[in-house]
Amino acid sequence: MLIRSVISGALASFLSVVAASAQDTRNLLESKESLYNNIYVYEQAPYRSMTFGHNRRIYTESVYNTRDELDLPVDYTRFMTASVMYAKNVSSILEIGFGGGRTAWYLHRFLPKVQVTSVELDPTVLELAKKYFGIKEESNFHVANRDGRLFVQESKERYDIILIDAYRGPFVPFHLLTKEFYQLVKDHLAEGGVVAQNVEPSTMLFDAAVKTIHSVFPQVDFYEAGGNIVMVAYPGDERKAEDLAGIAQERDKEFGFRYKLADMLAQRKRIDIGQVIDAKAKVLTDDFAPVEALKSIERHNKKLP
Repeated sequence: MLIRSVISGALASFLSVVAASAQDTRNLLESKESLYNNIYVYEQAPYRSMTFGHNRRIYTESVYNTRDELDLPVDYTRFMTASVMYAKNVSSILEIGFGGGRTAWYLHRFLPKVQVTSVELDPTVLELAKKYFGIKEESNFHVANRDGRLFVQESKERYDIILIDAYRGPFVPFHLLTKEFYQLVKDHLAEGGVVAQNVEPSTMLFDAAVKTIHSVFPQVDFYEAGGNIVMVAYPGDERKAEDLAGIAQERDKEFGFRYKLADMLAQRKRIDIGQVIDAKAKVLTDDFAPVEALKSIERHNKKLP
C-alpha cells in the first residue's frame, strides 16, 4: 500500500516545514507580491530558496546551491529526471511550472543538445529566478511566460518528455489536474513519449489526481521522493523493469547524470490503482465549456485575496 504508507510521513514533513517558517533564521534577500503569488527569496549559505506565501504559511518551491549548480537538494526534483529512462527518444523536453528552474537547468546542463522549454505563469518568478538562481537564456534552453495549459493548447510541437510541476502553495492548480488537460498533454507527446508529475500526497485531491491521470494514461509508475510522489505516466504497454534498466545504464553512461537513473529505478513502484486508490475518488473534469476556457483559466490562476 505505497500511497497510504507515505502520507503520514509526507504530512509530518509538511508540518515541520510550516513550523520552521515561524522561527525562520534565514536571510531574506527579497520579497515581491505578484498577481499570482507572494514570493520570498531566502538565503542560508550556500543555499537559496524561493518560497510562496499562502494562507499565512510559507511553502518552499525551489532550492539552489550557489556553489554547485548541478545539485538538486530537493528529492522530488531528482526523481522528475527519472522520466529520461522512459522516453523512446530524448530530443525535446517541456516543463510546465518553472519556479527557480532547478530541474530544467539540470537537464539542460547534462543534455545541452536537447531542446528544453519551460513555461512559467508568473513573470515575477522568472525575474527572481534569473536574479538569484543562476538562470539565463542559452541555446536550447528557453523559458516562456504563459499559463502552461494554454501554452500546450496553442503549441504545434510534440515532446519526448513533459514535466508537470506547477504549484500554488500546497496545491496543483485545478485546471492542470483534469482529464481534459491530460488528454491535451497526451496529444502533444512524441511517439514513445512520457509524462512526469510531482504531486503532494497529503492533499485531499491526491486519489482523484491519480485516478484522473490513469484515465488517460494506462501506465503509471510511482516514485516516493522525500514526502512527495512523482508519477511517471505513459500510453501503451508497460515498460518492463529489465528494459528500463538497460536504457538507464546506457543513458547514465552517455550523459553522465549526477543522479543516476539506475539508482532511481530501484525506487520504482507499480501498484494496482483499483486496490489502493479510494474507490469513491472521482475523475476530475473541467468545470467550464471550451468557449469559457480563457476566462476560467484566468480565474483559476489568480491568487486568493
